[in-house]
Amino acid sequence: MQTFETPVPGILPSQSIEALIAGGAIVSETPFDADQVQPASLDLRLSDRGWRVRASFLPGRRKVEDRIADVKMHAIDLSPGYVMEKGCVYIVQLQERLSLPKGLIARANPKSSTGRVDVFVRLLTDAGASFDDVEEGYEGPLYLEIAPQTFSILVRPGTRLNQLRLKAGQPPKLETRSVGVDLEGPDGAIVGFRGRRHAGVVDLDRIDGHDPRDFWEPLAVRRGELLLDPGEFYILASREAVEIPVMQAAEMTPIDPSVGEFRVHYAGFFDPGFGTDEAHGAGSKGVLEVRTHDTPFLLEHGQIVARLVYEPLTERPSRLYGEGGSHYQRQGLKLSKHFRPWG
Repeated sequence: MQTFETPVPGILPSQSIEALIAGGAIVSETPFDADQVQPASLDLRLSDRGWRVRASFLPGRRKVEDRIADVKMHAIDLSPGYVMEKGCVYIVQLQERLSLPKGLIARANPKSSTGRVDVFVRLLTDAGASFDDVEEGYEGPLYLEIAPQTFSILVRPGTRLNQLRLKAGQPPKLETRSVGVDLEGPDGAIVGFRGRRHAGVVDLDRIDGHDPRDFWEPLAVRRGELLLDPGEFYILASREAVEIPVMQAAEMTPIDPSVGEFRVHYAGFFDPGFGTDEAHGAGSKGVLEVRTHDTPFLLEHGQIVARLVYEPLTERPSRLYGEGGSHYQRQGLKLSKHFRPWG
């Protein structure tokens, strides 16, 4: 097994990911897309092969497909396009496959657009002990657990729901910043959106193709607070602007449940350059996907709802977030790219 060497521990930038692809450490059953490598991550793509399963699972010491045999309801073919129903659980094999050299580990996150339509996704590997983490030296296929929560979704081979970060060594945690929620503004201003329970299907490959009024209920300013109802899904914005330096990346993590029984931000990865002057993104907010647990919860303006954990890159990426265009650079409160602007 080859050993991956780097001068410093950290997250690999785009040019290192491209070198791993060229060297065969990351392969695909179809040619890679030109825009698949991001500044510090790799988008992963669905294949045509999947299963409807009756329960989520971890494979333990077994292969994923061996475990699927215990819980599958039926196989599915994504080739013509497939509607995944909300409230159901699916497993789909990904097009990419790994042969990680010694010295590299990987971690997956949902893409921002995936989290913003309340689709819960987690990466699975053969004999994997946890979701989303890929062990050093892993060689084998990748699978994605997909569980739509609020909307049913239409997917196809090539649909991208999550992304993979590759890490050399044990990157240090450079900084942790608190993230508060923005619930103030002029009278009548929209401070959030709540998903409609009985909406149509979201086509995840159709950009700006859905009327947001069919899927979302706007929430106006009200005394700087918002009552979260159990089982409902909310899109809110951070009070603070978010900036990710060009030599760093960040992950948004949940707060301690002792200060609030709710979950924030399914899609927790920020690429280098997000919100920076250099990448023409100054003033960008973080968009928060919020779901409370079993009891109603009164959220107040400025309340801390998440943490941003910053880690270094091994070197400056060949491009920054938003270069060449991005749906989310310079964002405020914003729905996913599947919806036309509100209003």
